[in-house]
Amino acid sequence: MQDIIDRFISYVIIDTQSDPNSTTTPSTKKQWHLANKLVEDLKAIGMEEVNIDAQAYIMATLPSNLDYEVPTIGFIAHFDTTPDFTGTDVKPQIHKNYDGKDIVLNKEKNIVLSPSYFKDLLLYKGQTLITTDGTTLLGADDKAGITEIIEAMKYLIEHPEIKHGKIRVGFTPDEEIGRGAHKFDIEKFNAQWAYTMDGSQIGELEYENFNAAGALVHIKGKIVHPGYAKGKMINSMHIATQFINGLPEDETPENTEGREGFYHLYEMKGEVDSTTLQYIIRDHDNKTFEARKQHVHQLAKVINNDLGDTAITVEIKDQYYNMREKVEPVMHIVKTAEAAIKEAGITPIIKPIRGGTDGSQLSYMGLPCPNIFAGGHNFHGRYEYVPVESMQKAIEVIVNIAKAVAKN
Repeated sequence: MQDIIDRFISYVIIDTQSDPNSTTTPSTKKQWHLANKLVEDLKAIGMEEVNIDAQAYIMATLPSNLDYEVPTIGFIAHFDTTPDFTGTDVKPQIHKNYDGKDIVLNKEKNIVLSPSYFKDLLLYKGQTLITTDGTTLLGADDKAGITEIIEAMKYLIEHPEIKHGKIRVGFTPDEEIGRGAHKFDIEKFNAQWAYTMDGSQIGELEYENFNAAGALVHIKGKIVHPGYAKGKMINSMHIATQFINGLPEDETPENTEGREGFYHLYEMKGEVDSTTLQYIIRDHDNKTFEARKQHVHQLAKVINNDLGDTAITVEIKDQYYNMREKVEPVMHIVKTAEAAIKEAGITPIIKPIRGGTDGSQLSYMGLPCPNIFAGGHNFHGRYEYVPVESMQKAIEVIVNIAKAVAKN
């Protein structure tokens, strides 16, 4: 357990926040700090063919120890953290033998992680939790996944009596801004299938995810002196309010679950003469996904017609698609993971992802890639935590998958 804790903490204290406004890969220079460390760590445990390319994509190989051929499989995780909440100066806190009560993350600022609100905490009573200090995110998404993959490879190297085929490992930048797989070299990776270790609660196994798009809405206005504004001023923020209210108020992240889609306004910047709205659009069903995008365009058209002017312009870009279409033809890879989870003494939780992973894009690029739990909770914020025992079980699942592929 201590090795897992030490490795995980050595990763989360390195700031790797990505930037959606950057045009480089990786999107931030600071991601290189962890990327280079991961290269050294992979070499240190004895992995072979360890390399990092000019965009910070990392690949490595654990050679087969079999005298017969089996499929080459892969395990993938990302090392960036979300731009939505700060990952600078992370101070992890370790809580051993959690007692099921409130955890004071920051006494000075009265920030409390409470099971009265985050009920999942009670699943981990008696376990060791790693939390934030309440001022940053933790980075378990997805540095827990990286830790688990490296520790699993280390375990297999130290236990050559465990038979396994060739295993490829891949670590990517910029997953949190939807670009993690954009420059991933599938041919170079050369695996028949892979798994992202990027899920949340222990037991999760996912091969469905949202179809996703980003929408940039720009509203232009006209500014004049407010004392002489009658019939002249056009306040773009008022038009923006009309646009916001024109979308279904019950189809937002806080009002939906399961396979229900949503419109999520995550950023708004406005002045009288110019306002921008940034949305993400999500839906599991492709037809409904297309209808949502069309609805945004139509709403802008209606408001523009009412105004008699092209005040609103909309730009929508697709980000990724539901991997189910690409995974269902090879469902044996999901069944293999499900059996590995059960072998670890865990009840599988097979459900759609209310988000996306590198695996969704990789599946469309030709590398079927379901998603397995990494163990963390409350990603992208100050209340993020991960039970160390969940990370231990994730490592066990990786080893179980390697053994199963060798047998089959």
